[in-house]
Amino acid sequence: MNYEKLTIPDVVLLTPQVFGDERGFFMETFRQSEFEEHCGNYQFVQDNHSKSKQGILRGLHYQHAKPQGKLVRVTQGEVFDVAVDLRESSPTFGQWVGVHLSADNKQLLWVPPGFAHGFYVISEEAEFQYKCTDYYNPGDEYSLLWNDATLNIEWPLVDGEAPQLSGKDDQGQALEWFNSPKF
Repeated sequence: MNYEKLTIPDVVLLTPQVFGDERGFFMETFRQSEFEEHCGNYQFVQDNHSKSKQGILRGLHYQHAKPQGKLVRVTQGEVFDVAVDLRESSPTFGQWVGVHLSADNKQLLWVPPGFAHGFYVISEEAEFQYKCTDYYNPGDEYSLLWNDATLNIEWPLVDGEAPQLSGKDDQGQALEWFNSPKF
């Protein structure tokens, strides 16, 4: 596995070594000891799997009281995956990083606790799987506005059309709201 620190160094792109032949392929997608060496000492407590159609944007989600670290990957299709640093003491607070994850490139992205996370589906459909370092808590989930002008995320929108959002994500808050004493 290759571990590449991105422009926000705590966010890490993992590229597995893939062994393939006419029968198919094999790859290791997670090894605790290597993960700890390159990403930190985290334990995963929950695995999730979603399927979405083209043009769907899920996020940018975060939990405040019990933030989740996420190790994400795509097993069908392609997404543009985004992490926004919401750690108030971080020198990269309010900055974002985005990568294309797909079934073809087989890459994984480590998004540490303290980040908002979301993805946009580029392909006709995508299946998205991720491990979490804490349990989902619906009473502690918030949504950062996907098109906040302060963030200026460069989403690769298909045909330039606005994404389809859930009601919660459509009501996401701007980064400015996060800075105010709401919690």
